[in-house]
Amino acid sequence: MTRRERLRRCYFHEELDRPGIYSRAGFPSDDPTYDKLKAYLDERTELKRSWAPKYPPAWPIETQNEPYSDEFQRIIHRVRTPQGDLTATRLASLKGQPGLHETFFIKSREDAERYLSLPIPEHTADVAPFFEVDRQIGERGIAEMSLGFNPAGFVAELCGSETFAILSITDRDIVHALCERQMNLMLARAKFLVANRVGPYFAMLGEEYLVPPLAGPTDFHDFNVRYDKPIIDLVHEAGGRVHVHSHGAIRKVFQGFLDMGVDVLHPFEPPPMGDITAPEAKALARGRLCLEGNIQIAAMYESTPAKIRDETTALIRAAFDDRKGLIVCPTASPYIRGQGEVCFPQYKAMIDTVLEWA
Repeated sequence: MTRRERLRRCYFHEELDRPGIYSRAGFPSDDPTYDKLKAYLDERTELKRSWAPKYPPAWPIETQNEPYSDEFQRIIHRVRTPQGDLTATRLASLKGQPGLHETFFIKSREDAERYLSLPIPEHTADVAPFFEVDRQIGERGIAEMSLGFNPAGFVAELCGSETFAILSITDRDIVHALCERQMNLMLARAKFLVANRVGPYFAMLGEEYLVPPLAGPTDFHDFNVRYDKPIIDLVHEAGGRVHVHSHGAIRKVFQGFLDMGVDVLHPFEPPPMGDITAPEAKALARGRLCLEGNIQIAAMYESTPAKIRDETTALIRAAFDDRKGLIVCPTASPYIRGQGEVCFPQYKAMIDTVLEWA
């Protein structure tokens, strides 16, 4: 069975010869300590190459920088709408570290109304590069079409988690209007993509903005399931499959992922990072959804090869008894700069355990 075929069977809920094995690949940039790990992943694991179209700019964004501290500079973004300006700021590291959101475009109902006054952007794009990505990956894996943030996740990015939560109580109608606008845009783009034979593998993220404790099951269904399901249905009707990335405490909202029709879910974390164990997730997902996870990324740097091997074996026993629906995968990309050699033995133990599975 080729690596490409194995992933296809994972996404289409078919029987496998062994679990899939995969790692997200958002490595620190320009870090040669990860070269050995990259080569091992490329040679031995199921690969995914994500691709996203370059759509025309949705609207002009004016940007300016100003000093902030010895470690950060402030970047100011401004969007001019028919009803007034929107501004957002973030702090960009001057020392190669992750940046920080500071303020968000939508801070009030009035800002939301300004945003809604913007014209709907175009959704046509050159899709030829997708087919080149697919050709290059060949039998080593799949090309995955990134749909970006789901509607509610996109809106949460506009608002920030706190403002989103407050508006969902004080101005729920405006949150629905924002989500519906983004859903309609994503539906138009998805229709364009499937009409141009892009696929069959698609990916979304952002659902994690509405999992406990930030939101409860009612909000998850009202904002995630309601606006994601039409997009996923469209992909399914075209013969495609949808992967969703969602961290956090998902046990109470797991049914929502099933209701919206998710095909592959990453990373279904146990305590303390999440609240669902592998046996619990398998009991809910069996035959309907492929689990992708759930080795904590921190363990790749802090644990030992023997412990990772034991953890991987326990995961396979818990979630692969039917020989379906499991891709063993860390919960995130390798992320610590300069520590590629530190995490390599743990990654190797995880990969080898899967490859040796009888």
